[in-house]
Amino acid sequence: MSTDISLKHINKLAIPALISGISEPILSLTDAAIVGNIDLNATESLAAVGIVTTFLSMLIWVLGQTRSAISSIVSQYVGANQLDKVKNLPAQAIFIITSLSVLIIIGTYPFAQNIFKLYNASGLILDYSVDYYKIRVFGFPFTLFTIAVFGAFRGLQNTYYPMIIAIIGAFANIVLDVILVYGVSDIIPAMNIKGAAYASVIAQLIMAAFSTYYLLKKTPIPLKISFPFNKEINKFIIMILNLFVRTLALNTTLYFATRFATGYGAAYIATYTIAINLWFFAAFFIDGYASAGNILSGKLFGGKAYDLLLKLSNKLIKYAIIIGIVLALIGAIFYYPIGKLFSKDPEVLALFYNSFWIILIMQPLCSLAFIFDGMFKGLGKMRSLRNVLLFSTFVIFIPMLFWLDSLGYKLHGIFVALTFWILARGIPLIVKFRKIFIPLSQNN
Repeated sequence: MSTDISLKHINKLAIPALISGISEPILSLTDAAIVGNIDLNATESLAAVGIVTTFLSMLIWVLGQTRSAISSIVSQYVGANQLDKVKNLPAQAIFIITSLSVLIIIGTYPFAQNIFKLYNASGLILDYSVDYYKIRVFGFPFTLFTIAVFGAFRGLQNTYYPMIIAIIGAFANIVLDVILVYGVSDIIPAMNIKGAAYASVIAQLIMAAFSTYYLLKKTPIPLKISFPFNKEINKFIIMILNLFVRTLALNTTLYFATRFATGYGAAYIATYTIAINLWFFAAFFIDGYASAGNILSGKLFGGKAYDLLLKLSNKLIKYAIIIGIVLALIGAIFYYPIGKLFSKDPEVLALFYNSFWIILIMQPLCSLAFIFDGMFKGLGKMRSLRNVLLFSTFVIFIPMLFWLDSLGYKLHGIFVALTFWILARGIPLIVKFRKIFIPLSQNN
């Protein structure tokens, strides 16, 4: 089997993938930047966006794992030249996941206030959180639909059309945010935080519409549901269940981090909101190369090209370190302007400047962890990903967070605990990958 793993080909997949991957964090970052600069209760609004974004990220990451499962199965069949056998799988997967998303809306909408009280939100922050969530949650099915379609494109070794869709969505969100949050003269009234929520929902709807168009026009994969279920649906469901448990562990980490930050006060959760959204942005940026690893590893594994798979991993390790260092340097160069972009509150800015350096130091470590996350997803080894996340969350992060909190480190404690969490995610995956594929490559 011949597959190109040159830097040029990796970039051809990775650069469009990273652009499409940052679409969701751009929605949240745009909301944060816009509401963080409104004239009335900006700090409380920013805190509310941070809390709701954390909860929505949990829901999206739990159910959005369809992208990885679809991509893994489709790419392996592409590698084996048997795509026709799984052409009906994406539509079935999309049907399952969007049905679940509707149940999530029904199950969370009436209890929004109780949900955000669990994050220590109270007073005006709680009110804003509920207002923002009760609008933005209606974009949830459209987001999951788009994510699943992106998985089909990735499986087909195509990241170009997801990039186009993401650019359209991000641009629409920015324009709508400015119009709906600040208002336009006497034509459109300023809607503040509610305007940001409406902007996100409309942008997600636009992305879903373009996803439908490009999948039907540019690929052989249909969106019409056909039965009986594809023979790979059981494999798909097992992957999803393993990723579901993994993502619950991941979001347990984010829940505790957000809860502790909220407990320290409004300025702390506002600062945490800025920092964690920048962390998400960097994570999704790196995800472009993780996606290339996902796409190529699935195809190589399906074609049993283990020697090329090992060479791919070695290249991606090098690229991951370089990307992480570049991201850290960019953050260092624009250290002070970044803070002022999101808030004018002196207390928030002081806290941000005192802690953002830890996020920057994490970047090379994050790059390695996320690259191998992507490769293991492409290989379909979701059980390994599940076990690593359970270990890093419950054995490393949570005990360390409580310990550092008891010492009074506050935001520093949260970000240091996250750093060790990332280390505990990345190192075991690298070791396990090499243990499996070095012997296989030698027998290839």
